[in-house]
Amino acid sequence: MSVIYILLAISILVAIIFFIAFVFAVRNGQYDDSYTPSVRMLFEDEIVKHKTRKPSKSKKD
Repeated sequence: MSVIYILLAISILVAIIFFIAFVFAVRNGQYDDSYTPSVRMLFEDEIVKHKTRKPSKSKKD
């Protein structure tokens, strides 16, 4: 039974270490995308269809 407590403590410690490493990597910009903005103009744009509104007809008495 005491082995379960030791393994639980070790797994929590490892999880905390990985979480700290993840936060450190995010703060240093490890996951920033620096490639896509430079080639965005080369991608084909989708055709956007705009909805046209009909002019409203107001009746004045």
